[in-house]
Amino acid sequence: MPETSLVYDPDCGVYERKMTLEAYQVGSLMGCRDEGCVTTLVVMGAVSAASAIVSGSVMVVGNVASWLEKKGQCMRRAQGPESR
Repeated sequence: MPETSLVYDPDCGVYERKMTLEAYQVGSLMGCRDEGCVTTLVVMGAVSAASAIVSGSVMVVGNVASWLEKKGQCMRRAQGPESR
């Protein structure tokens, strides 16, 4: 799951959103022995992999958008109030 935090950049004087991936255990199957249990484990693995891909994509897009926003704010700040 993507987690968002605010990080202050003293060079620009702005706060930037940073996204990271945090792992969560959804459930566990203790004592799995029959074929139905193995099938469940395979399906859970596929769902977990798909979730990781989607969450990773959300994190990358979010971090790129935040980086672009920060760069825009830094450029406006560097140009000064007279250029606004």
